[in-house]
Amino acid sequence: MTEARYARIAGIGSALPSRLVPNSWFESFLDTSDEWIADRTGIHARHFVGEGETTSTLSADAGTRALEAAGASPGSVDLLIVATCTPDRPLPAAAAFVQDLMGMTCAAFDLNAACAGFVYALAVGSAQIRAGAADRVLVIGAEVLSRVLNMQDRTTCVLFGDGAGAALLEPADEPGVIDSVMALDGSQRKVLTIPAGGSELPTTAETAGGTLHTIHMTDGQSVFRQAVVGMSNACGQLLEKSGLGASDVDLVVAHQANARIIGSVGKRLGIDPARVVLDIAEVGNTSAASIPIALDRAWRAGRLHAGDVVLTVAFGAGFAYGANLIRWTAGPPAERGAADA
Repeated sequence: MTEARYARIAGIGSALPSRLVPNSWFESFLDTSDEWIADRTGIHARHFVGEGETTSTLSADAGTRALEAAGASPGSVDLLIVATCTPDRPLPAAAAFVQDLMGMTCAAFDLNAACAGFVYALAVGSAQIRAGAADRVLVIGAEVLSRVLNMQDRTTCVLFGDGAGAALLEPADEPGVIDSVMALDGSQRKVLTIPAGGSELPTTAETAGGTLHTIHMTDGQSVFRQAVVGMSNACGQLLEKSGLGASDVDLVVAHQANARIIGSVGKRLGIDPARVVLDIAEVGNTSAASIPIALDRAWRAGRLHAGDVVLTVAFGAGFAYGANLIRWTAGPPAERGAADA
């Protein structure tokens, strides 16, 4: 009988642009304030890219840090998955740029599930390892949302930031990535969207001159409500599927969209707020990057320890949502191994 094969997180890393944009920056051209933004979202600042920075450069920085944390070399990676809705170009995939920047030769592709992208990508990557199709999978969530914002729409432009996070998956004898659930309600696909730039509404001089290439959210309150319900349901389904309860979870790392949403999800699950990571204050909503960034920062801050059960959950445009249940296996941040071939 073939022995069971599982996937575990061997290393993690993240990258944020150096430019920090405080809420006060928006006050000069919008009817808003630091207090208004912070009270409604929990966000005080976010990072925006500068000249020469792209989704792929942030991805490569985060991926390199994850490999270093695991003591692995770029040449040892069998598969690269980049979760993003803001690739460098429509064609080719951002993964092609990241692969080249990191000096890898493995198969690589993009995955677009918006803010739920990392949750989806982690599920796909772990499945590849469980199936024996790959031994090392580098999963990256990265976004440069600052370049697709309508800076006159205060309901959206104050929410988002840029960044990348990465996790290296390896085979294990015991489950590291215990299980995942993924879901999508396509009937809500137009509630949160970038209308132009695809085959439905191609780029023209007319579309380029307006705001159709920026993020549009038609009903923020609906997104809020459905995010709370969707993430809570995904967590409940995953815990039931895994035979665990909320009391077994050591840390919840939710998509960092809004502090109120995260708090509401934790409350619905009956989890102590002290066990819920809130990493939004100076990062903002970085979409597919938010969970790996928050995981990395929690790990480096000493909040994650070997054996901890971690629940990640996200909800985004589409509406795509899902959750991962992880037993943490990466050693302390100070532990570094020599990169292997």
